[in-house]
Amino acid sequence: MRRFFQSNGGLLLVAAALLAAVLALGSQILGFDPLTSAMEVLATPFRAASSAVAGWAQAQYDRSFRVEEQAAQIEALQQRVAELERDAIAGQDAQRENERLRDLLGLREERPELQYRDAAVVRRSASNWSSNLTIDRGTSGGVEAGDCVIDQHGHLIGVVTEAAPNSALVTTILDPDLELGGRVARTDEDAILEGDFTLMLEGLLRLSFVSEEAKLVTGDQVTTSGLGGVYPRGLVVGSVRTLYVEEDGVSRYAQVEPAADIAGVQYVYVIVDYGE
Repeated sequence: MRRFFQSNGGLLLVAAALLAAVLALGSQILGFDPLTSAMEVLATPFRAASSAVAGWAQAQYDRSFRVEEQAAQIEALQQRVAELERDAIAGQDAQRENERLRDLLGLREERPELQYRDAAVVRRSASNWSSNLTIDRGTSGGVEAGDCVIDQHGHLIGVVTEAAPNSALVTTILDPDLELGGRVARTDEDAILEGDFTLMLEGLLRLSFVSEEAKLVTGDQVTTSGLGGVYPRGLVVGSVRTLYVEEDGVSRYAQVEPAADIAGVQYVYVIVDYGE
């Protein structure tokens, strides 16, 4: 290599001088700097890479901002949905309350001598040996043992057997321990309404001591008789489903289907004053 430069050094210097002259002449004639252009060419890839990185970083920032914005929008929508749900529930509660007030007004117009207290069912018996309900009104609300309990249509559900300050136990007409006077509305026949273990499981009760002369038919309405003055008269209990003759061939009884939905009732009215 040294020999090459020693033998050709002069030629290389001449070539370098000519190249410099050509570059200078080109710059003067064409109006551009070849060296600067070469630097521009070399810098172009780096500028493109820098621009790409900056664009990617901006895109990531914008994306992060949009995600946060969308999360905020979703949270706002969820809050609004929750508000609407609360409003809907409040509206439904208000509607049910209005319906109960209308029902109570109807009951008062139908039986003005009776006084009522509205209540909600909060518990039901889970035993196969009894049928009772617990309501959320007690002695502090004027409810006492012996008060009759009806539904919004005036159909008898049962009788209060225990009363605490803020709750009461209602023994339903299906319970074997409950007994009250009954009357067949069409024939004016008096008998005894009572629960029965077997019939209770079928949602039925028994009308006992039906006389031989009584000509009961399926669908006859059965109400309370009011005999003895313990319970008010004329409360609808249910309707005759089937008439049976006892084993002695003389006594008869009927199965009665309650008019009230005892298994599903949610709101009731307690008759706190019979007005008699």
